[in-house]
Amino acid sequence: MVKLDDLLHERRMTLTELAERVGLTLANLSILKTGKAKAIRFSTLAAICRELDCQPGDLLEYEHKPQ
Repeated sequence: MVKLDDLLHERRMTLTELAERVGLTLANLSILKTGKAKAIRFSTLAAICRELDCQPGDLLEYEHKPQ
């Protein structure tokens, strides 16, 4: 589960502002925000955490889904 929306709300930041700060397209960040991303680069994760002043565990949460 990706908690990007919660972190953005807490920091009063828009997805557009974050995209500009980390150098990603709004579309790519939107895919991450909705949980549809299959992977994330460590450099992207680090940039998001830097701008949101958080740790990776604040952004990502493991959710077990039975098969």
